[in-house]
Amino acid sequence: MEWWIYPVAILGGFVAGAINTMAGNGSAITLTILMEFMGLPPNVANGSNRVGIFSQSIVSTWVFNKEGKIEWRKDYPLLISIFLGAMLGLYLALRVEDKDFRMIFGIMMIVMLFVVLINPKRWINPPQDKKRPPQWLFIIGFFLMGIYGGFIQMGMGVMFLAFVVLIGHFDLVKANALKIVSVGSYTGVVLLIFHLNGFVDWKAGGLIAVGQVTGAFFTSKFAATHPLANVVAHRVLVAVVVFAIVKIFIIPMF
Repeated sequence: MEWWIYPVAILGGFVAGAINTMAGNGSAITLTILMEFMGLPPNVANGSNRVGIFSQSIVSTWVFNKEGKIEWRKDYPLLISIFLGAMLGLYLALRVEDKDFRMIFGIMMIVMLFVVLINPKRWINPPQDKKRPPQWLFIIGFFLMGIYGGFIQMGMGVMFLAFVVLIGHFDLVKANALKIVSVGSYTGVVLLIFHLNGFVDWKAGGLIAVGQVTGAFFTSKFAATHPLANVVAHRVLVAVVVFAIVKIFIIPMF
């Protein structure tokens, strides 16, 4: 790699780590760096991208747990469900071509843009008096999200927050904490399987992971303690979804 790729990878990883912690879809940045700047094929980029995701999940989980934002006893059935779904998604990821899930992802991001823009108050100040759906609905939802997360990961955070905040009526900060733990619960195994299949470039993935861990650490402290964390997280969420749509549907036209 040429010398200038190193600072680009670290800076891009930092931004992605911050975005993943506050909202999601930081993989849109890291996958672009891995494929377009480092020249990795899509399947290797998909596997190498998990190095940074797993690393930042460990750091963010530690910070959120320290601030008391994670309820381990209450959430463990959901973590098991999303893990099992991710294993199925991983099976599909090792067999499906990149062009197929890029189109699926793009369509889902367009739908998600409408979701995050309509009535922003539901995101910033979710109703606390509404009764949450039954546990079985959460378990099914987490299993389906796990399939997508194991499959490609990019955009997983956006979908996760939409489900947990809008349907589950979670506070956005607590939803972010649960998202980080959920992703971390399966990413280690997914990374191992990608490695065993020869789909991980540890040098490229590790370089981006340095930036992601740093961005995740500082952003997690802000997300867990700052009174405006919900507002900032929603604005970042909107920006990330718009960026993803532009990247997939508009930029290739020019």
